[in-house]
Amino acid sequence: MKKLLCLALFLTASLHAANESQVLIYGATPGGFCAAIAAAREGASVILLEPTDHVGGVNTGGLSFSDSNQTVRSTVMGLFDEWHSRIEKDYQQRGVTLPYKVSEKDNKVWTYEPSVAMRITQQMLDEAKVRVLTKQVLKRVIKDGPRITLLQTSEGEYKARVFIDATYEGDLLAAAGVSWTIGREGRKEYGESLAGKQYPKSTMPISGFDAAGKPLPLITTTDAGPQEEGDKNVMVYSFRLCLTKDPTNRVPFPKPANYDPARFEAVRRYYAAEKRPHLLWDLYALPNQKFDANNGIGKQFSMGLVGACNGWSEADQAGRELSWEAHKQYTLELYQFLTTDPAVPEHLRVQLSEYGLCKDEFEAYGHWSPQLYVREGRRMKGLYVVNQKDILDQPEKEDPVVVSSFPIDSHDCQRVALKDGGVVNEGTIYPVRMTGRKHGYAYHIPYRSLLPKGEECDNLLVPVALSCTHVGISSIRVEPTWMILGQSSGIAAALSAKQDVAVQDLPYPALKERLLAQKQVLDLPVLAPLPPLPMTPMNVDPSTLKGIILDDANAELKGAWSHSTGFKPHVGRGYQHDEQRGDGQASALFRFEVPETGKYDLRMAYSAHETRAKKVPVEVVNEGLSVKLTADQTLPLPQGEVFRSLGTVELSKGETTLQIRNQGTEGFVILDALQLLKVD
Repeated sequence: MKKLLCLALFLTASLHAANESQVLIYGATPGGFCAAIAAAREGASVILLEPTDHVGGVNTGGLSFSDSNQTVRSTVMGLFDEWHSRIEKDYQQRGVTLPYKVSEKDNKVWTYEPSVAMRITQQMLDEAKVRVLTKQVLKRVIKDGPRITLLQTSEGEYKARVFIDATYEGDLLAAAGVSWTIGREGRKEYGESLAGKQYPKSTMPISGFDAAGKPLPLITTTDAGPQEEGDKNVMVYSFRLCLTKDPTNRVPFPKPANYDPARFEAVRRYYAAEKRPHLLWDLYALPNQKFDANNGIGKQFSMGLVGACNGWSEADQAGRELSWEAHKQYTLELYQFLTTDPAVPEHLRVQLSEYGLCKDEFEAYGHWSPQLYVREGRRMKGLYVVNQKDILDQPEKEDPVVVSSFPIDSHDCQRVALKDGGVVNEGTIYPVRMTGRKHGYAYHIPYRSLLPKGEECDNLLVPVALSCTHVGISSIRVEPTWMILGQSSGIAAALSAKQDVAVQDLPYPALKERLLAQKQVLDLPVLAPLPPLPMTPMNVDPSTLKGIILDDANAELKGAWSHSTGFKPHVGRGYQHDEQRGDGQASALFRFEVPETGKYDLRMAYSAHETRAKKVPVEVVNEGLSVKLTADQTLPLPQGEVFRSLGTVELSKGETTLQIRNQGTEGFVILDALQLLKVD
């Protein structure tokens, strides 16, 4: 009996020892596996727990065009760069032709197949000797004061000195009693102009109601709420599917469980009203004749099931499985509608029907991605909240752990049926970039934003559901940033465990030394100044012009505008044009100061052409008084001039606005520049 008791005690002690580590990461997302590898490379013992049976999140789950417009690429190094370089080397060693030209790093397109991404991920975890355990659903967190001591999952109990929450949803931080939020802030909370409700897309000229006056399916609300205020809505989720047209590898899409074409009545009406119908999915070329199918950027309807993501983060595992299946069935139903319904133009039906799933991808899941693209979940309310000002106005921080540069880019949050007619998608923040450059802003993410408040928890780091606003996560939310944040968290966790200090007390100089040793970049790039524009009749530098100059680069744009340099002359680095919709949803607002009261000649620069709009409405508001003019952009400019006079306006000294819209226009509306010259 004593021998049996001793054996039982020995086995129990061995089990506890096997489930103990210096660093424990919950969530095998890209941020999670990078955290695990980085901590192990610092010499820490590491356990990586994942609640599902899939490792790698969307990086191994279908997102195969790795947001290469994380564009200040000289700063995107560390494990992210190593991971991609190893993928590229894998292809080169096998002699696989890549669907892009490999050149200098700053021009490289990062694409890969999910199966290759999974193989490289597993290799790197194995080399680092990370213990990876799947199907570990979090049940309970035990704390001693502010310190987590034990995690209880569906499969066991785990102890560690330092913990990392690398889930998309912020599961561990919530279970540990750390403060969090979800959804969108109001504009006043952090002084963010991009917070609250956002309406950059055009209103669809269709009714969102059925004959009985009830909202159609796929409509989420008839009242979006006050524009200035926030809400609990998160940006849309979708799948990133791996597709092919290769008949030797193509697997037909499975039939949806319960297809009802009436569900897509709003899409049917959209196609009936759309003047320029297009495919509703975005497709990116991958190696071996494959494609990454993404939620259509800027499209009114696409793979994302708007509104269905709300509640995902707060749901238990069973609730998420139901939501996952609902997203899958919607995607299958949409595919069937787009490939069979006569409301869809025939050439688009034929085009999409050529694509199928890949026989050699996700074989254990019926060739369907196991990972839903969770773009946004809970967000911790930690020591520092990254917001719009940190991205656009105050980029430098004293404790950086990442240089990020992805534009501020949120997908839709609501689809609104307007009671007076029309349907509009609300929530999209179109990419906010640096004026005159295609890149996003380069800015620091501080170590403090990964840390809870010390009184709430002193041994937890949060690299994915970090402390930021909705506007902040709209830029941070891409895998390159999350991977490097994960690496930084893994290094910080290993150092904190070794030194036996709270994560808030880890000296930043020691952390910085190890971040640089693991090949991260922490200095903001010094961008070369934009080259001066020569003063020529075909390309005019606005800084050389007299009077008040309002260039398109300084306009607040709403709706669908496209940048172009195709027609000359133009002022500055190009001009914008709308999509010929004439619906009033494309607008450009200028705010400026009138230096002196008097009469001003209002002049417009545009490239005249027969395809231009004849009655472009221009409204000037000064001291509460409105003056309205129209511009005929088919009329040629005066000989040797780049501006044409629209008429004179009387203005008082002070704040003034000028707005151009495409209301009731036929043809392209050109937005180049305006000039106000004081009339003697």
